[in-house]
Amino acid sequence: MSAPDRQGGEGSGAVDRPIPDRILVAEGVTKRFDPRLSLGDRIAGALGAAVERRAVQAVSDVSLAVRQGETLGLVGESGCGKSTLGKMLAGIMAPSAGRVLVDGVAPMQGRHKATTRIQTVFQDPFASLNPRMRIGATIAEGPVAHGLVARAQAPAMVADWLARVGLDPAFASRFPHQFSGGQRQRVAIARALAMQPVMLVCDEPVASLDVSIQAQILNLFLDLRRDLGLTCVFISHDLSVVRHVSDRVAIMYLGRIVESGAAARIYTAPRHPYTQGLLDSVPKLRLEADDLATFKPIAGELPSPLSPPPGCAFHPRCPKATEICRAERPLLTPREDGALVACHHA
Repeated sequence: MSAPDRQGGEGSGAVDRPIPDRILVAEGVTKRFDPRLSLGDRIAGALGAAVERRAVQAVSDVSLAVRQGETLGLVGESGCGKSTLGKMLAGIMAPSAGRVLVDGVAPMQGRHKATTRIQTVFQDPFASLNPRMRIGATIAEGPVAHGLVARAQAPAMVADWLARVGLDPAFASRFPHQFSGGQRQRVAIARALAMQPVMLVCDEPVASLDVSIQAQILNLFLDLRRDLGLTCVFISHDLSVVRHVSDRVAIMYLGRIVESGAAARIYTAPRHPYTQGLLDSVPKLRLEADDLATFKPIAGELPSPLSPPPGCAFHPRCPKATEICRAERPLLTPREDGALVACHHA
């Protein structure tokens, strides 16, 4: 079985050419962060003393594929590695092992490919926008620098994108601090789309917004996806948000994908105990007596990536764990309904 088949997508192994209808293919992507040694540790090492260096394994052997026009939801607890994976998919961060292909080309090959083919919408728009630049200049900077639009046509292009994201084109002369959080996120979306990307990576794009504004931004995403045929990886810890926008969902735990499949199946018939626990933890507006009696939140905390548990990483928190879970890590394997699940007892 090929790597993308094992880890979260319907991919077909290593490729050197575009796969039909698949914009992005990730193959065995891994990211390790090696700690910097302190001055004392460096001196001790120079004197021959043993110095322990434990790397943080943020993402481990993840493979997935995203089809043209599809939205893949990436879900998991804080610290599971989903944002790190998103940065590698977007070409912002190079993987320690494995590779990412966009239309058969690695996005890290050359500055222009890394910054134009995939664009990112970040969680905090105030931090991602230059406070000293007017938003018109912010939106036009990338397309002009990469020759996507002539400088003379830039004002018209900026006005068009501001209108598409629901802002008055006259706002082009304003600075980021003159907008609300929701308006700033609309500016960030316009800046990303002005680069004419083949895919967007949205990293918690509504997490910092009020609930009512979240709904407006999500509806904007849906409208833009319908009008522009957007392909998107949507990263979030909020399962209700992901359900609203995604065609497929991949669940991450401690750097690995533990379950993936069609969004409708994930939400109606989850296979992995971690997925079941996440769905059981989603707040409900109306609680029945049975819900109160059976509600059991996920026990414990996410283990440290410095020293992940042996076997299945979820076994210290899993109510179904047995001896095989403690000794052997389950592979992400296909099931009869098309799901991919990494669990001995799915």
